[in-house]
Amino acid sequence: MSQISLTFPDGNARDYDAGVTAAEVAASIATSLAKKAISATVNGAHYDLTWPIEAEASIAINTMKDEAPALELIRHDLAHIMARAVQELWPDVQVTIGPVIKDGWYYDFDRKEPFTPEDLETIEKKMKEIINKRDPVRTEVWDRARAIKHYEDNGEPYKVELIDAIPGDEPLRMYWHGDWQDLCRGPHLQNTGQVPGDSWKLMSIAGAYWRGDSDRAQLQRIYGVAFQNKEQLKAHLHMLEEAAKRDHRKLGREMDLYHMQEEAPGQVFWHPNGWTIYTQLQDYMRRKQRADGYVEVNTPQVVNRVLWEKSGHWDNYQDHMFIVEVDEEHAREKTINALKPMNCPCHVQIFNQGLKSYRDLPLRMAEFGSCNRYEPSGALHGIMRVRGFTQDDAHIFCTEDQIVGETEKFIKLLASVYADLGFDNWTIKLSTRPEKRIGSDESWDRVEAALGDACKAAGYDFEVLPGEGAFYGPKLEFTLTDAIGREWQCGTLQVDPNLPDRLDANYVAQDGAKHRPVMLHRAVLGSFERFIGILIEEHAGKLPFWLAPRQVVVASIVSDADDYVHEVVAALRAKGVRAEADTRNEKINYKVREHSVGKVPVILAIGAREVEERTVTVRRLGEKNTSVVSLDDITAELAGAATPPDLQAD
Repeated sequence: MSQISLTFPDGNARDYDAGVTAAEVAASIATSLAKKAISATVNGAHYDLTWPIEAEASIAINTMKDEAPALELIRHDLAHIMARAVQELWPDVQVTIGPVIKDGWYYDFDRKEPFTPEDLETIEKKMKEIINKRDPVRTEVWDRARAIKHYEDNGEPYKVELIDAIPGDEPLRMYWHGDWQDLCRGPHLQNTGQVPGDSWKLMSIAGAYWRGDSDRAQLQRIYGVAFQNKEQLKAHLHMLEEAAKRDHRKLGREMDLYHMQEEAPGQVFWHPNGWTIYTQLQDYMRRKQRADGYVEVNTPQVVNRVLWEKSGHWDNYQDHMFIVEVDEEHAREKTINALKPMNCPCHVQIFNQGLKSYRDLPLRMAEFGSCNRYEPSGALHGIMRVRGFTQDDAHIFCTEDQIVGETEKFIKLLASVYADLGFDNWTIKLSTRPEKRIGSDESWDRVEAALGDACKAAGYDFEVLPGEGAFYGPKLEFTLTDAIGREWQCGTLQVDPNLPDRLDANYVAQDGAKHRPVMLHRAVLGSFERFIGILIEEHAGKLPFWLAPRQVVVASIVSDADDYVHEVVAALRAKGVRAEADTRNEKINYKVREHSVGKVPVILAIGAREVEERTVTVRRLGEKNTSVVSLDDITAELAGAATPPDLQAD
């Protein structure tokens, strides 16, 4: 038998017979390791302990302490254990697919009767019984004819279709969890008892079409979450509870910010309160960009397909575009246009008007550009995922030598904006050259190095995402972490030498010849709609005072105070505070509750004593205690708090 060399993480290597399994390798190192081993990483691939290793490779033995492989196995095994439990409880149910996903897994079932929340409890109980049995997990590789006959004989047509979709050179692995069997790529644990019994939970039931095709069978999908221990599960469930409380759709109704309706799917109807947030944020971004050297432009919503063909979007992005056909006068055929899904080709058109010199670069061109993209209805989610949105979009036309300076400048702008909006925890990811790309390796080397140097110059570390860049250039992604630990990718900077070339953009360089500029696509917030949703959830509706749509309600305790209430409102408005009066014939406690639900930051209560003393009783959102403050003092305080951070005196 031939020998192969396996190299371990410490750099040492050992020789083994070809076909050795990871379990045998672990046993050769130490009996204790063999007992703890759950899988192996072989040349970067995740291996079952029982799979043969046929060639030289690097190898690492994984245990439950290795988070990524451990979680993959726990979640993968739980998917099988859940499917086994379902079929043991309801033998007529057909199983389809059950992949691992973020935080857990799901499995799709074909069952005539709908699953109920009570069924989830029954399934959980059965799963725990299976885990406690510690049934062995084993695998075999079958040929296609045998596998297809097996599933046809057992009335599992979905598995037959899956086999037909698997490439011919890929092995068909059959896994058994006890006596229950499934088609699966693996890997898996060695027995059902290795799954922690208290670190997972079934979460919900949803509908799903077979293979994502609405013309195919409607299935039932059961979701579960799983972690390495019960403390992690508890933390995750707490995060979900917090997320439900912070859901921007719920808070949007309570704060009367916006609504959406069937006649305009994926489009936002902004109410006065929501539009106040929107315009305050837009005005803030406009000032920040102007101070950073940007010029603001505005480009058309509807653009002829000719431009989209030149830019490449017609061939590569048409499925996401809204097409508009018009019967133009004297035209033989209908003119085909599209609502713009992005702003960049239009910005190049502005750049191309008039001759540009190297002295004009860098040219920073910004637009609050309204875009429309087709998103499947099932993907829409409040204002976080919409079809109509506005970006804080900008494009920087520059030379390659200017990339470092412009990127550093942008990072500092982004950092100041995120700090002003309450986001201090964010990271940078550098996506580098993909396998299929244009441009020379030397050019990619220079531009990737430029982005990395800019991050360092701005004082920030970054994570490299190999191969995740666009075919024409690398990019930086800025991911912020919110108050409950969720990550949101918002800001971005993309290096693009391709679009200026396609759209014939050029400038006259010092040598008198025409050269192509480099185009930096950049955004700080991304879309206003999505970022406002993130802001609402980050602050649980208690927005920073300068952004709060209803900053102050002045509420009367007795009707005799009404005149003073209006005087206070007028004084606050004169200082730029968004203030309103509530002189309804309702008890003050009722008014306080109502406005607190609406997330009004400050309620000023006024009764007979306040009128006499020219004071107000201040109640702040989330605080139980109140305070009595003079009108002059509260006006000065709130006027300061209402001033946007970029306008605050140093």
